[in-house]
Amino acid sequence: MNFSEVFKQSNHLCKISPDGKYLATCVQYRLVVRDVSTLQILNLYTCLDQISHMEWSSDSQFILCAMYKRALVQVWSLEQPDWHCKIDEGSIGLVASRWSPDGRHILNTTEFHLRITVWSLCTKAVSYIKNPKACHKGIDFSRDGCYMALAERRDCKDYVCVFVCDDWHLLRHFETETQDLAGLEWSPNGCVLAVWDSCLEYKVLLYSLDGRLLSTYSAYEWSLGVKCVAWSPSSQFLAIGSYDEKVRILNHITWKKIAQFEHPATVTSTKVVVYKEVEKRSAAGSEEHTLHNITMGSSLLSRRSKYEIHPAPVQMPVVRPDPDRANPKIGVSTLAFSSDSRYLATKNDNMASVIWVWDMQKMSLEAVLEQTSAVRCFQWDPKRSRLAMCTGNTKVYLWTPTGCVSVEVPSDGGFQVQLLTWHCHGDPLILLGKEQLCLCYTNTGTEDK
Repeated sequence: MNFSEVFKQSNHLCKISPDGKYLATCVQYRLVVRDVSTLQILNLYTCLDQISHMEWSSDSQFILCAMYKRALVQVWSLEQPDWHCKIDEGSIGLVASRWSPDGRHILNTTEFHLRITVWSLCTKAVSYIKNPKACHKGIDFSRDGCYMALAERRDCKDYVCVFVCDDWHLLRHFETETQDLAGLEWSPNGCVLAVWDSCLEYKVLLYSLDGRLLSTYSAYEWSLGVKCVAWSPSSQFLAIGSYDEKVRILNHITWKKIAQFEHPATVTSTKVVVYKEVEKRSAAGSEEHTLHNITMGSSLLSRRSKYEIHPAPVQMPVVRPDPDRANPKIGVSTLAFSSDSRYLATKNDNMASVIWVWDMQKMSLEAVLEQTSAVRCFQWDPKRSRLAMCTGNTKVYLWTPTGCVSVEVPSDGGFQVQLLTWHCHGDPLILLGKEQLCLCYTNTGTEDK
């Protein structure tokens, strides 16, 4: 592995362009655009205030910078650096801003979710969408960019609006069978819309494009319910993470449960590989553990890259949540499918330092990764079955079906990795610290040896 030099960034605002050629970073009120291959600065833009949100257009030609405190949005052009656009929402305020799939419309959500304003960069036309619901994921675009689904709250009832993105006309409008809609998401093939209720009621609804209710799923009726939902890239599976520390898998034909993944406190199966991060090398000649060591290209990097493989049974570190505190740290909060839908990675909040990897072909547990600290972020390589993780320390972790490795990030003063994200082509890996970033280049030719 190789690492780039360290660059400044603010609020973790760092994104690769959709075509993979450019790296945009925000430093306070400045927007810096670099060439990914050389990391040379191509453009430097100055905004009117500190940037709260930054986003590329789908064709990588424009960059949106939102300043929520001042209700401002500025748009910059890569092809014409002298051209820029400013949108001022004024006293109505601004809480969210995003691109439409065509990269020529901007959707601004006002304070208190009174409306969504659609601004056209081409015609300067303005459209308004009223009554958007304030929820975790109340808006989603289909993968092909043709349709937008929007959660709406009117007269104390939940609705879903489906818009055609070409001219923003309303295609479907239907009431949902939810008490308090918490989120919605299109399947990757754009045929099915998943809608789920708040955590107080376990309910997941599947709708067709024309608003027909295809199926309703509820695992139980007591206590807290759905915590997260994720589609597989193939659209064949819908994974539902719950507060009861289980993941339920629905199939795309009958929408019935075909598998249930649990997160036990003790892993007893001998077929599961349990990797445990260790700070120091185990004693020589120890028969208790087998050391799984992957040698990296540099002795500096491989010096402390150690995992131990523990034979079953293995006790997992469990933290019991305080029932008297709000938002208890319990249940499955994060789900991530690999790009080929072969693997599913999960995190159970009361085992915050453990990542579980499931084989979707065998519908069984493949591996367990136990870290020394709570896992902050994990993400699959978009091109191959390779999972990257970080825990807020100076290391980055990689798992593949053939092994697991931890690598020290070389940096003066210690670079603590808070977040990470893959390049759209799978390499490099962008590592984000508190106020810095660097790129990690993996050796794809020898990664599985």
